[in-house]
Amino acid sequence: MIEQVSFTLRGRNPDVLTCIANLSNDEVFTPPEFANRMLDTLAEAWAADNNGANIWANSSVRFLDPCTKSGVFLREITSRLTKGLATAMPNLDERVDHILTKQVFGIGITFLTSLLARRSLYCSKHAQGKHSIANGFARDAGNIWFERMEHTWADGKCGYCGASQKTLDRGEGRETHAYAFIHTDDIKTRVAELFGGDMQFDVIIGNPPYQLDDGGYGTSAAPIYQLFVEKALDLDPRYAVFVTPSRWMAGGKGLDKYRERMLSDKRMRSIVDYPKLYEGFPGVKIRGGISYFLWDREHNGPCTVQTIWDGQQTGPAVARHLDAYDILVRRNEAIPILEKVRAKGEPTLDLRVSSQKPFGLRTFFHGKPDSKRIKNPVKLFGSQKISYVERSEIPTNAAWIDKWKVLMTRVQGTSAAIETKFLSKPIIAEPGTACTESYLVAGIFDTEAEAINYATYLRTRFVRFLVSLRKSTQDAPKHVYAFIPDLPLNQEWTDAKLYKRYGLTQDEIAFIESQVAEHSDAVPDEAVSNGDDE
Repeated sequence: MIEQVSFTLRGRNPDVLTCIANLSNDEVFTPPEFANRMLDTLAEAWAADNNGANIWANSSVRFLDPCTKSGVFLREITSRLTKGLATAMPNLDERVDHILTKQVFGIGITFLTSLLARRSLYCSKHAQGKHSIANGFARDAGNIWFERMEHTWADGKCGYCGASQKTLDRGEGRETHAYAFIHTDDIKTRVAELFGGDMQFDVIIGNPPYQLDDGGYGTSAAPIYQLFVEKALDLDPRYAVFVTPSRWMAGGKGLDKYRERMLSDKRMRSIVDYPKLYEGFPGVKIRGGISYFLWDREHNGPCTVQTIWDGQQTGPAVARHLDAYDILVRRNEAIPILEKVRAKGEPTLDLRVSSQKPFGLRTFFHGKPDSKRIKNPVKLFGSQKISYVERSEIPTNAAWIDKWKVLMTRVQGTSAAIETKFLSKPIIAEPGTACTESYLVAGIFDTEAEAINYATYLRTRFVRFLVSLRKSTQDAPKHVYAFIPDLPLNQEWTDAKLYKRYGLTQDEIAFIESQVAEHSDAVPDEAVSNGDDE
């Protein structure tokens, strides 16, 4: 037994948990190194709140991973506790058994990952097995619970997670992805049912499933990580530490209420953000990056925000009130720039930019290749092509057809690890034109001169920098324009004029230009753009 424990808990190379592949869109494994950064943040907070005490030397602290997959959090917690409790509990067998039976708990998200987590933690997929390093369990699952759950269907959707009945109601023998932690109205009762008795956890930590594995993909898939975070906070732990995609900070499908809750919660103590694609989780494409936060039940004040880029801190952590804006501005360096812009109290471009489907036409709608045999033709800007339709075929906003317009693609960006343009090149659409929902109508004008000045304004680094503060993925709906001042269009706006207008310092200008690349030419396009302008 002692030899098994020694081998299991000591550092070793390679670590098997660095070698396993992610199983699906919702099962993204946490690299051990990243898990340890989160645990370091937790330990620092505990020490600061407890006169320098070591959380890993406390035999009564209870930990829960409510969405365990590889078991990495529980394994690393156990390793730290094994070292930290050595003085108080010198017998290794008794110490490890105490930790595993009294201090670390997990809820598996699938049958396979529950076995993997037990193997990581107990050195056996059976907590009572002959190879297990624990000997005090009364059940084979140990403290890592998993049982098949069913969705609660109503009108073709799950009432708890929104999963599609058509996709996930697939009978016995296949995973339902009905996660126990979020499929309940009473999370405290649910946890008591799973582990027996009234369970109060000091620390809840994890990397929840990111989206429903029901056929959606990328930004079109419905996120569910917020449901795990909300249930965890409802358990009222002393601390909660979660890593999630960062899309919630500025956008994300169905995340508005969650974002409002998180930004207004004064118990948010710290956020560590990894905006660069692949940096937090190498090889895993999570558009908009990832971040982890520490929620502290006893904290009541500003939250420190730290950005990591290429493995380095971009500057000191800054304590901020997260609800200063309707979204979380991720870079601390951007705050003084934004404040100078907002200080003038000018209206913003989101009031000018259209909503989705400005003319009521879907992306897949196409007209005829030319205007021949069309009585009253309208030139239609569509997805990567121009076609022609009868004016009567335009369902909405027919009054815009005969105006000068500036069009912007709704999806704007590339698959590059670093986005540097943020908006594609504007399209100046003359009178007699319309567009499908591939575009937004960014502005409507009476004269060509105004349209040109507006398009030129949208191409400035200054404008695209303000867009970058609100744009976390390739999607660029009207809300990403909400920080941009709506300026008079009787002149051509340049970056030099804008920097001077808002009194930006040389350091602030340098920061903007380090984040936003110039467009390749100065004249706005009149051709169809596909949004891939990098």
